[in-house]
Amino acid sequence: MIINSQLSRSLRDIKDTIMKRITKPINVFATLLLAFTFTVAACSTTGLQRSEAVQSDMKTVDNDIKLIIVQLDAVGASLDELTKPGQADVRRAFEVFEKNVAKMEKLEKDFSNHANQMTASGKTYFEEWDKNKNKYDNPEIQRNSDERRAALGQTYDRIGENSKGVKEAFKTYVSDVTQISSYISNDLTTAGITSIASLADNTVRNGTHLKNELETLQSAIEDARAEMVQSGVTMN
Repeated sequence: MIINSQLSRSLRDIKDTIMKRITKPINVFATLLLAFTFTVAACSTTGLQRSEAVQSDMKTVDNDIKLIIVQLDAVGASLDELTKPGQADVRRAFEVFEKNVAKMEKLEKDFSNHANQMTASGKTYFEEWDKNKNKYDNPEIQRNSDERRAALGQTYDRIGENSKGVKEAFKTYVSDVTQISSYISNDLTTAGITSIASLADNTVRNGTHLKNELETLQSAIEDARAEMVQSGVTMN
């Protein structure tokens, strides 16, 4: 009985060892297969999906610009009101200006983030297009693809060129109005406001220039969106 029991345990041990050796490669293979599946899924976005991502990012920046243009007018008007000669209620005028500056600071941060995202998605879109640029056997289809890539790329390049300058000018403008707000808050007197009047006028002019630059960028974005929009789809 003892011998039989020992023999039974030995057989079980051998069986377990064999199963472990069989199962381990299977588990490793299953893990590798799963990892491969996830990798392929992550990299298998279609051209349509990439196009939609670019269009969505451009729409976001377009909407940002619309809000910024309105806010530039608000900041300029409130700064003019604050620094005009004979302002009867300086404190109220300063509070309005200060609130407008705070709104503009948030808009600048949002715009910078969204513009960076738009640039990144556009880069991915065109890089993937270029990877497949010679995949067509039909010469007419290949020619159409090359022409569309060149035309759309040229349109999108305008966005990149304008976007960089706008981000830098926007950051400088926000820095100026923020410092003006800080300065006046420490010297909310007629003499204090008068001393910064010329800088305020220059800042308002810079705001007008920035507004023009934003409108140029907006035009480039809308041209690119019109080029990429699907037939029957209305741009919002």
